[in-house]
Amino acid sequence: MSVILVTGSYDHEIRFWEAWSGICSRTISRSGEAGQVNRLAISPDKRLLAAAIHKKVYIYETASSSSTPLTSLDAHTMNVTAVSFHSEGKWLVTGSEDGTIRIWDLRSAQVHRTYDNGAPVNDVCVHPNQGELISCDQAGCIKQWDLSENLCSHELTPAGDVPIRSVSLASDGSCLVAGNNKGKCFVWKINEEKSDLPRYQAVTKFSAHKKYITRVLLSPDVKYLATCSADTTVKIWSISENYEFRQEKVLQGHQRWVWDCAFSADSAYLVTASSDHTARLWEMASGETVRQYNGHHKGKLPA
Repeated sequence: MSVILVTGSYDHEIRFWEAWSGICSRTISRSGEAGQVNRLAISPDKRLLAAAIHKKVYIYETASSSSTPLTSLDAHTMNVTAVSFHSEGKWLVTGSEDGTIRIWDLRSAQVHRTYDNGAPVNDVCVHPNQGELISCDQAGCIKQWDLSENLCSHELTPAGDVPIRSVSLASDGSCLVAGNNKGKCFVWKINEEKSDLPRYQAVTKFSAHKKYITRVLLSPDVKYLATCSADTTVKIWSISENYEFRQEKVLQGHQRWVWDCAFSADSAYLVTASSDHTARLWEMASGETVRQYNGHHKGKLPA
């Protein structure tokens, strides 16, 4: 199977693309249905696509040609803003503007657990140890939720009540990066719970953009950080062993807000999606666009 890229849009469509040819191979049109596509996530085994559409999450088979979802997850009362799969694909975590984080058992499509965050949730990711979740919210908080103890075990407020838009965990669990509405990035080294050091040790903060940060994302090899912004650019930052972040490249080409991004598994390419109705595939080494995906009528996001 060739490398597949999936994009969703405010035009309500979900499109599957052959990444290298730029050909749209499948469209889930959802004609007549209400609700914009807020977030997308592909399961680790690449078999399932989770699409957060307004208040629901729809689960589709990536290899199918059907526009009918396998199931839908329905419990949130406001926009679902975050979706993330467990490493084995058995459960899914969602965050919502309704102030809750929910864990779903995908075998039964039922809510397994609900956390009351107390403020609209902007992003949630699963720790590589699969035992913790990290969320961020409109109140400016970053929280660690312990799945075994069923509680919030740590809370960070790096910039007071300035909303935290996005969080990203290193694939090896070594660090956490967060981006906020004022274009600032905050970085913590993650120490072992058993050590005498704080679990989240603040190591640096820096101004990445002069406008909203919409997404922060660490590369799979943890050598780079990508930051997407309302300023129409994506910036690539190299990460040294002592957590110094140096701006390597500014990816320019999008005409409007850049909402989301996704790295290739080998960290050599980055896909970005924008309100200008396009997605772009960038080569990390050159910083150049090597493919552009056109077809949506409104802003989009990738998976």
